[in-house]
Amino acid sequence: MKLEIVSANRLTDGRVVYLSHGGRWSEKIVDGRTARNDKESAALLTEAEASVAKCLVIDPYLLTISDETGAFTAMRLRERIRQFGPKVNQTLDQSV
Repeated sequence: MKLEIVSANRLTDGRVVYLSHGGRWSEKIVDGRTARNDKESAALLTEAEASVAKCLVIDPYLLTISDETGAFTAMRLRERIRQFGPKVNQTLDQSV
């Protein structure tokens, strides 16, 4: 089954956020409200656009997720990077 949620970037700090219940935005993908069909997806996106008008977020868009593992996981690589952060070596030698 296709599930979609809305993602955007918060204007105050640029963080990736997900539209949750009550029109709030959360940094946790698990808090995202899901849409199961095109009509629900359009309604979520319309609600997200109201947050753009209030200058809370920028560039909201729909993304497809999977919940097969019991946790929301983005289906596309770009979204997984946004969800979990870039895969870089965090132990680089800082003395150089």
